[in-house]
Amino acid sequence: MIDYIIRRLIFAVPVLLGVSLITFILLNVVPGDPVVEMLGKHADPAAVEKIRNQLGLNDPLYIQFGRFLWNACRGDLGKSFKTGQPVTKMILDTFPTTVKLALSSAFVAIVVGLTVGIISAVKQYSFFDHASMIVALAGISAPIFWVAVVGQLIFGLHLKWLPISGYSTPKHIILPAVVLGIRFAASIARYTRSTFLDVIRQDYIRTARAKGLAERAVIFGHALKNALIPVVTVIGMQISGLLTGSILTETIFAIPGLGRLSLWALSNRDFPLVQGIVLFTAVIFVIGNLIVDISYAFLDPRVRLQ
Repeated sequence: MIDYIIRRLIFAVPVLLGVSLITFILLNVVPGDPVVEMLGKHADPAAVEKIRNQLGLNDPLYIQFGRFLWNACRGDLGKSFKTGQPVTKMILDTFPTTVKLALSSAFVAIVVGLTVGIISAVKQYSFFDHASMIVALAGISAPIFWVAVVGQLIFGLHLKWLPISGYSTPKHIILPAVVLGIRFAASIARYTRSTFLDVIRQDYIRTARAKGLAERAVIFGHALKNALIPVVTVIGMQISGLLTGSILTETIFAIPGLGRLSLWALSNRDFPLVQGIVLFTAVIFVIGNLIVDISYAFLDPRVRLQ
């Protein structure tokens, strides 16, 4: 197991290098000068040139990229052009908020998605099955910004049950977590139903029922564990996406997390911050995929991590 983890981490190095290189190239080919953006359009050209030299923006691109990689290996992602703060500190200051939002969303989505998916499979072609799958399809299709605005109108403005923005109390996290978790729950419900239907038609499930086991023991003792393997892949990828892709939700609800920081960095052409966030996001996805792969061995002993 240790050898497998080390091998996967080594394979992740080219991935992270590729992500960093592509991001660096894209940031340098987009029109506009970040220093002009920082000082204003009417800034003195001499002052612009001086700051470009101070930031190393006049160095050849390969030297700039090599310097970024060398500093990143030491945990230094540079300093923000806009605020002057270390990028690593800005990311680490906002990431806990995003983690809290992502885990709250994941909890809602996993509980709702697994429950609905299992019941739909066990009661196939029932009213609950048809209704839940229609709702799941709507949950996947609905744009997240529309769901967020509808949630704010209903639960914030009309019913006044929940605050519509901010991040000062635990109550502020409920509505964003539900909004962010709706699409995740719908995906889990559909995957769980599909894989569960495949599993409960297997011979060993018929044998378990023929032996006289209670339906609950058949479902939770024999079928659930085998049906979870594909679902775990979806859950792992979705949680990684929640940790790094909650830009819309954090912006709509004014939550000071990593997603909102990403949007702020992009709108201000803060290249070091954008590059640092992208690299940090890639690391999160690599770790998420590694955890998913390792979990296979615990769910199914037939899986060998070679």
